[in-house]
Amino acid sequence: MKPVSAKTNRPLPIGAVLDVVDNSGARKLKIIGVRKYGGVKKRLAAAGVADVIVGTVKVGKPGMRKQVVLATIIRQRKEYRRPSGIRVKFEDNAAIILTDVAGTPKGSRIKGAIAKEVVERFPAVGKLSSVIV
Repeated sequence: MKPVSAKTNRPLPIGAVLDVVDNSGARKLKIIGVRKYGGVKKRLAAAGVADVIVGTVKVGKPGMRKQVVLATIIRQRKEYRRPSGIRVKFEDNAAIILTDVAGTPKGSRIKGAIAKEVVERFPAVGKLSSVIV
């Protein structure tokens, strides 16, 4: 897992529900934890673009429901600033499911655009994407 160049904010706290946009069988994912989050006492952990989260599948195929999975966030509604000065925001909050922390995606297809920061951190995800913003 490589570092991300942009200073992204973390607008998605524990309890947020995300759309899953790969073909792994899940449709909605609820955040129950954030990997590598060093927080403050009594503050909810939160995640942003290119963060690895631990989530539970709320809607999807019967074999996937109620499973605890690793995922990464590929889009967020809240805008964030890149070092070049431009601001980026997307229409929805979306994630894809990973098989391991190294960043191997479980699905073989990703729907929609992906943030450039995700491709920097997880090159395997970039190979499956059609649009990188």
